[in-house]
Amino acid sequence: MTRWAWFALGWVMVGLGIIGAILPVMPTTIFLILAAGCFSRSSPRFEAWLLEHRWMGPPIRRWRENRAIPTKAKVLAIGSMVGGFVVLLLADPPLWVALLCGAFLAACATFVGTRPAQ
Repeated sequence: MTRWAWFALGWVMVGLGIIGAILPVMPTTIFLILAAGCFSRSSPRFEAWLLEHRWMGPPIRRWRENRAIPTKAKVLAIGSMVGGFVVLLLADPPLWVALLCGAFLAACATFVGTRPAQ
């Protein structure tokens, strides 16, 4: 991938992270971590901006230093996944959609739950 593609992808991830901060069922931190990774390949200036940002920086730095997720964030993330799945089930999707989404969310919840707490 070119430097400009990484840069553009970084800004897409920042945008998704900001949307995730507003919408309760969409994650925030993972998109910001991905944005920092994209910027590390394209723009050290924007990577530093993200890492030093007063509310976006701390979770990214924690992840980079310890691969840790605070307990409160774990509970919120897993609770949001469960809530989103319940909403999906209320929409009465086809069985294969419910199973696929359930498996994906279970894998994500397992990943989040097994990271060290901070």
